[in-house]
Amino acid sequence: MTALPTPAATGPHDAPAAPASTRLIALYAFGQLGLWAALLTPITVTLSVKVGAVAPDTKAASLGLILSVGAFLSMAITPIWGNLSDRTTSRFGRRRPWLAGGALAGAAGLLIMALAQNVPTILLGWCVTQAGYNAAQAALNAINPDHIPERQRGRVSGVIGLMSNVGILAGTFITTSVAGSTFLMFLLPGVFAFVALGLLIAFLPDRPADRAALGPFRPLDLLRSLWVNPFAHRDFGWAFAGRFLIFTGNAFKLTFGFYVITDRLGYSPTEAVSLVFTATLVFTCGSLVTATIGGWLSDRLGRRKVFVLVASLIMGVGLLTLGFTTTYPQYLVGSLILGLGTGAYMAVDIALVVRVLPNPDNAAKDLAVFQIANSLPQSLAPLIAPLFLTIGGGTDNYPAAFTAALVFAVLGALTVIPIRKVR
Repeated sequence: MTALPTPAATGPHDAPAAPASTRLIALYAFGQLGLWAALLTPITVTLSVKVGAVAPDTKAASLGLILSVGAFLSMAITPIWGNLSDRTTSRFGRRRPWLAGGALAGAAGLLIMALAQNVPTILLGWCVTQAGYNAAQAALNAINPDHIPERQRGRVSGVIGLMSNVGILAGTFITTSVAGSTFLMFLLPGVFAFVALGLLIAFLPDRPADRAALGPFRPLDLLRSLWVNPFAHRDFGWAFAGRFLIFTGNAFKLTFGFYVITDRLGYSPTEAVSLVFTATLVFTCGSLVTATIGGWLSDRLGRRKVFVLVASLIMGVGLLTLGFTTTYPQYLVGSLILGLGTGAYMAVDIALVVRVLPNPDNAAKDLAVFQIANSLPQSLAPLIAPLFLTIGGGTDNYPAAFTAALVFAVLGALTVIPIRKVR
């Protein structure tokens, strides 16, 4: 197998000049698909099933604890992985080693959770999974500025952004097909991720970091990996704030969507697994339409901000619909609306973020810092949601919780307005 040619760049801080090949884009998308299938399926389905089986009386609190700790770990460690990736001088390149090692470690974490018999062991497995797959994600993020020219970024970002939704769909399909075996529900998405990332590794045009361009490495640099000055890089700071708010609202759905179906709509956990798959399919179909059209149209018009703003508001409407649903068909409508907004948002927001990076030579590190805006909400949402879930007494006031999610989405939409470097 031969690697694809590396797109030419016009300078050390410039985007590649030559267009990325269709094969590179396809392999990039497939690698993202595999990783998201392995990483998001536990959040969406399998952790809820596993925790409900080993700790039925404390399932909501236990699930919230596991997701919160895992997300905090992801937030802290991913920028460090990105920094190390940017500085990797291995003859195999600076992205490939982290893709391979991350795939192996992530699969090991899924295996631990599959065999776990108590909440602490599940927590351990989830932390290993997060550490592994976020190492791979830090390297994957950098492929966009490494190899995709500016004029292709809307379309490519649309495809790549869609992969998180398709990954949930693929992972949910896998778990549905082996719903009788919790072990396989955890393990098979990891096998799929290993294959998908393996194909990308085999063909990725990757080169090691230039030793001569690297400054001396000090342990304190690992801590500095976690920080980008939002005052010195205001556009990046506003983009970070917007993603954080949007993903906080969306984390309400990721964390409690399964329980809306069981607790509010009255379905059993076994039935809910299939219903989540159907809702994810509807969500993904909506995302596919707007990600494709939104990315293409954004490239043609040379505009990003208006697409991000409108898409964020549509996501908020979808979240509100999910929270107030009283029937499963209404849940599907909410999933469709949320999918339409998410597809356009992920397509254009990724292209916007790449444009406002502080230093493209540190793309993996800076994009990993930006990924904190994805990870931190997964920790905060389970912690702050009970403030809304307990309004009026009880523990399942989902309309109040998802109204809060709408507010987060609206605030996230408004943060795009002050960004100056992107139209």
